[in-house]
Amino acid sequence: MTSGEDVRRRRAWPVVAVVAWAGFALTLSLSALGWYAASPPEPGVYGDTGDGAYGVLQRVTDTLSYFTIWSNVVVALAATLLARGASGATWHRVLLLDALLMIVVTAIVYQLLLAPSTDVQGWSIITDPTQHVVVPVLAVAAWVWAGPRGWVSGRLVPLALLVPVLWVGWMLARGALIGSYPYGFVAVGERGYPAVLATIAMILAFGLVVAAVLWAVDTALSRRTRARARPDSAGGRDDSRSRSL
Repeated sequence: MTSGEDVRRRRAWPVVAVVAWAGFALTLSLSALGWYAASPPEPGVYGDTGDGAYGVLQRVTDTLSYFTIWSNVVVALAATLLARGASGATWHRVLLLDALLMIVVTAIVYQLLLAPSTDVQGWSIITDPTQHVVVPVLAVAAWVWAGPRGWVSGRLVPLALLVPVLWVGWMLARGALIGSYPYGFVAVGERGYPAVLATIAMILAFGLVVAAVLWAVDTALSRRTRARARPDSAGGRDDSRSRSL
């Protein structure tokens, strides 16, 4: 890693970490307090919880079961590690790729499938755009500008689905117990398992495409970084030769 990349990394990723952790903490706190504006729940979807202290546990557990929350927390963890100078161990690389994949999918799925039918009001005016727009833009921008470069490889692309698959297992298992799900397109009671599993398979396949694109972008940016470094190195060698003569 070049010194310039190290400086950029230590400037960019702390910002991402602070915004992602703050958005998560605010969302979880508002859910626990029951301060989100109430709206009629969609059939088979989270939202039918008790008021006040009675519904705290379900509201918090519901919140922690959204893919959006998982993606923001993974981004926050990856950004924190990068801000602290992560060494590039395999699990660091997988976590970063997971974070980028999940937050990109979160932003795209939200805009295409959820935003058109979502009634944003009250505190959601702050938390919704923070977690679905601001954090995705900051995370991708930080990665493009600050790196780290060369952390994504073809071998790691399939591993980018590790956390999303864990979320799918948790979401379906919990949904089978309580009879409700985080999103209408995975509401088994309304759509049935074949339709839900087909939708999940398509989203996971799209996730692999996103991971492959991230790999291609990282490869291109790494090549550009090396190309820029070569003239500087050559210039340094020429100067040293001229001084020795």
